[in-house]
Amino acid sequence: MKWWLRLGAAAATLAVLVWRLGTGPFLDGLRTVDGRALAAAAALGALTTVCCAWRWRIVARGLGVDLPLGAAVAAYYRSIFLNVTLPGGVVGDVHRGISHGRDTRDVGRGLRAVAWERSAGQVVQIVLTVAVLLVMPSPVRAAMPLIALALFAATIAVALAALLRPAIGRSWWARLRGAAARDLRDGLLAGRAWPAIALASAVVVAGHAVTFLIAARTAGATAPLSRMLPLALLVLLAAALPNVGGWGPREGVTAWAFAAAGLGASRGVATAVVYGVMVFAASLPGAAVLVTAWARRAWSAPRLEQPRPRRPAILAPRDGAADV
Repeated sequence: MKWWLRLGAAAATLAVLVWRLGTGPFLDGLRTVDGRALAAAAALGALTTVCCAWRWRIVARGLGVDLPLGAAVAAYYRSIFLNVTLPGGVVGDVHRGISHGRDTRDVGRGLRAVAWERSAGQVVQIVLTVAVLLVMPSPVRAAMPLIALALFAATIAVALAALLRPAIGRSWWARLRGAAARDLRDGLLAGRAWPAIALASAVVVAGHAVTFLIAARTAGATAPLSRMLPLALLVLLAAALPNVGGWGPREGVTAWAFAAAGLGASRGVATAVVYGVMVFAASLPGAAVLVTAWARRAWSAPRLEQPRPRRPAILAPRDGAADV
């Protein structure tokens, strides 16, 4: 029920924007998309997808699961395409975890690797966003010191929970806490793992931010980088919320942020539309991965043999005479 409520909220956000601003900003955004923006989106999308796949491989290896980089890149492209075309924004990640788990005969560990990988990326994104919003002007700058303090306290709590030896017990809570602590130590906070995870995640955030800045310029926003970068990071956080095929919270937050920064809500919606089209274009290799996998399954599926005509049985009686 909560899932449908979240999707309904995303759809309601789009409906309110259309009601208040009309369809003009959405159409303007579609009209301004050009080949250069789509080419830049494809190039940046390739960079961020490889970094995401590398991060996933590191986390999976820490959990004891093998994952070749090439297979990880293909699966991640497929995951992104499903995320931006299906409601919810997480269907592709669930499919990625289940598929990898089936390949390694451990679905639970496959899902955990995906969950920890996505969580690590979001933590790095939040940290970078808070750091930028602390030093650069934005509509939420006044609240950032308190948010930064809360984030620091949460980070310390998670680190202590991962490093301290979990209590021994047979309750489901003790088992869950122990499994989570082991995953954090082995998959994310290991000596060689966390620097690579942080680096890959930082590159991913930078790639998405640059994509948004290109979308803003394509939509006609001319504000300097010092004003646009905080808005881009705010919108990227909103894009992780439940949505309808990638749409909903992203457009709402972009409209609000642009209006609060004096750039106009209509310009913000147009920028969000351009960004959405760019993200969809960058995810299209995932569609090719899906089609290729389907074709391979169809080609390798065993063909049903045509039933052969049954020959009449010949019974030989005891006296030696043939009888049909």
